[in-house]
Amino acid sequence: MPTVRFRAREFDCAHGAVLRDVLLAGDETPHNGASGSLNCRGLGSCGTCAVSVSGPVSDSTRRERLRLRVPPHDPASGLRLACQTRVLGDVTVEKHAGFWGQHVDDEDDGVDGDDDGE
Repeated sequence: MPTVRFRAREFDCAHGAVLRDVLLAGDETPHNGASGSLNCRGLGSCGTCAVSVSGPVSDSTRRERLRLRVPPHDPASGLRLACQTRVLGDVTVEKHAGFWGQHVDDEDDGVDGDDDGE
C-alpha cells in the first residue's frame, strides 16, 4: 500500500489512487487560497492542483500535458496535476506558492509584484 507524504503528514492509499483524491480524503488540499473553491473539481482543465511529486506515479495524461503548456505553467517545470496523477508507490508531494502553485523558485513568493497599478 503506497504512502503519500504531504505537509508533514502521511496517508496510505490504494495503488493507482488519484493523488488529488488521496489528499482530499486526508483533509488536505492540492490547492492554494481561493483555488480551493475555484477549480475544475478534478477534470484536469484548470491547472490549480499543480504540485511537485517525487516517487513512482503514472505517466502524464494528454489532458495534463496540454494544460501544463498554458501559462502560467511551464511544461519544463516538472509539475504534475494532482487530479491527473495516479500514485504507484511511496511519494512525497510539495505544493508551491501562488494561486496556480506554479512558483518553484525561491525568488517568487507567489505574490503579484507587477508595478502596473493593478
